[in-house]
Amino acid sequence: MVLSPAASGPSAGAGTGESSTPLLSVDRLVVRYGAAVALDDVSLQVGDGEMVALIGANGAGKTTLLNTLSGIIPASSGTISCRGRLAHVPEGRELFPDLCVDDNLRLGAWKATSRDPADVYELFPKLRDLARRRAGYLSGGEQQMVAIGRALMAKPDLLAIDELSQGLAPNVVQEIGRYLVRLNRETGLSVLLVEQNARLALELCSRAYVLETGRVAADGLSSHLREQPAVQRAYLGGHIAT
Repeated sequence: MVLSPAASGPSAGAGTGESSTPLLSVDRLVVRYGAAVALDDVSLQVGDGEMVALIGANGAGKTTLLNTLSGIIPASSGTISCRGRLAHVPEGRELFPDLCVDDNLRLGAWKATSRDPADVYELFPKLRDLARRRAGYLSGGEQQMVAIGRALMAKPDLLAIDELSQGLAPNVVQEIGRYLVRLNRETGLSVLLVEQNARLALELCSRAYVLETGRVAADGLSSHLREQPAVQRAYLGGHIAT
């Protein structure tokens, strides 16, 4: 697999967000575009081995948050602390369309000691047969696999994915989602899933934050958020039978 689990096993609180020191901690983050406030006093945490969702409507500030975590956009105030490597899978995938799959993957390891994509091909066997095909000729699902694989080539501790489901058929989204859950369970890789498809995000992740107009409107266990009437009305299409 892509990452080898620590010899001592998962750290305390893995998968629950209860680690004494979170892998990622965002505290009172403010981001501005000129006079406009894009993120206003946002705080969140991701623990070791945890899958956390950030859901919200288009324009809520989700992509701005990921771009700030990655250093693409500067913060106006607040603090960001990450104990390990963060790899960002951008919205729209942003592959190099004229380069083949193998070359796109190897570019993700430009700072790593090894550029062998064998572990990515083990996770996504379909890509092995497409290794010499140009990325621009792949389907949307295949491109998303390459984008995730490219990020994994950096050997991250935290994988931040922006809009996993964008432009993909539901069956393809479910397939890629299963790969992520398997990766998390087998290696302890933490995942921050930024997703407009709230139903998908709450299904894949044990805990979630709801972002509305740049502020965290709610957070908690995904199972609890799914039961909140406001979340059901705004993001899940109404009442969900239990």
